[in-house]
Amino acid sequence: MSLFPLESLWNLQGVHLRRVGVETWKSLIEDRVFGHAAELGFYFLFALFPTLLCASSVLGLSARSAYQFYDKLLDYLAVVIPTAALGTVLSTFNETTTAASPGRVTFGLIAAVWSASVGISAIQDTLNAVYKIQDSRSYVVARIQAIGLTILLTFVVTLGLASMLLGDYFARLMERGISEFLLRGVAANGIRVASSMIATGLLALTFAMLYYWAPDCKTRRWHWLTPGGAIGIAGWLLASFGLRIYLHFFNTFTVTYGSLGAVIILLMWFYITGLMLLLGAEINSQIEAAAAERILRQQETRADSAKLNQLPRPSAEA
Repeated sequence: MSLFPLESLWNLQGVHLRRVGVETWKSLIEDRVFGHAAELGFYFLFALFPTLLCASSVLGLSARSAYQFYDKLLDYLAVVIPTAALGTVLSTFNETTTAASPGRVTFGLIAAVWSASVGISAIQDTLNAVYKIQDSRSYVVARIQAIGLTILLTFVVTLGLASMLLGDYFARLMERGISEFLLRGVAANGIRVASSMIATGLLALTFAMLYYWAPDCKTRRWHWLTPGGAIGIAGWLLASFGLRIYLHFFNTFTVTYGSLGAVIILLMWFYITGLMLLLGAEINSQIEAAAAERILRQQETRADSAKLNQLPRPSAEA
């Protein structure tokens, strides 16, 4: 990472895209990004079920009639999570919902935050490797930062889900309250599109927060949306949909792996999630490094030119 972060990563400072692509691919191999993505996938899976324990307990205590809210959340999760893997998640969710208690809520919340912070700690380590940074934080400081970032990201993700739920709620109000067919359709679809855009913006905010706070950078500059973040989000959505399509037409995991097929599919989806996150970081790192190198060369060229201009010139009489 450059000692002087760029104001905007979208301004490549004249660096060719081909060079960025080649250097990114080399760094993916050198930094063992594919192996780190598998590590992140394991930690994401490790954090999943304590989170479900807490969420299901809260739902069970707050309202036993919250199934409509629960079904809507599952509909949104089903957009990206493969169907076969989602079945395993749902069965675990339903089993833990039947025995909610205040003690389990407290235990589930603490376990969920701690388990998820382990995943954030893994992100800290892998992003340090991507940015070529030697982490100077102590274990306690790094873990406290990971827990704080976990809570903050949980809040952002909750806002994203809430925006989609509220968008669907207000869209249904428009469908019931407006009699004119064309106006009703425009209003309902407009609200749904707006809520989806808000959710996408919050997803981009999640990537930006991870890229800003997770690595141990001595000099930081906040970027709302970076080229790496945009490619990572687009790649994650496309890969999730592609995996769903593949499993729909070539669903042979249960034949090959039996009951472990759903777990393997879920691990694969988490692996894709970690890989897209690290890919975005690699792209940002290479853009910043290449642009900083080009700026440094330009400064050196100007300095050399200034030195030449200061040299005494031979007189015309000589």
